[in-house]
Amino acid sequence: MRELYKRKPNTKCSTCDKPIYRRPLELKRGPVFCTSLCYGKANRKERPCVVCNNPILARANKKTCSRGCANKNRAGIKYGTKRPYDKVQNERTIKLRVLELRGGKCERCGYSKKQILHVHHKDRNHSNNELHNLELICPNCHYEEHYLEKSWLNDTVGH
Repeated sequence: MRELYKRKPNTKCSTCDKPIYRRPLELKRGPVFCTSLCYGKANRKERPCVVCNNPILARANKKTCSRGCANKNRAGIKYGTKRPYDKVQNERTIKLRVLELRGGKCERCGYSKKQILHVHHKDRNHSNNELHNLELICPNCHYEEHYLEKSWLNDTVGH
């Protein structure tokens, strides 16, 4: 008895080609699907993995299908070995370069403890690290260079 009322398939599922029946109005609307799983598969947005071309779901900035492919994709990229915002590391490099060129003595008084020598910028511009602008001096000479002319004692001594 039930066989009499069973509809005969009039179309196929757009995803899996399974024969199904749909009303004529549904057929006019566009593709038809047998289940919600087939509908989901049809609406899935995939793109190929940049390394192995396996299909992956298209998400924001996702380029590879796995950690292994991500590592292969990243191989050969050279990340900056310099630390651009590390002021201490930059000053150490400058001091080592000046020590190597000029020796381990104060260029003004000859003090020879290289561990405490300072690198002085002659034009007082800290971004100008040209070798002709740099001077290796001891803390006393450095203090004299920067602070002696501004000392408040200049006003009191000598009067």
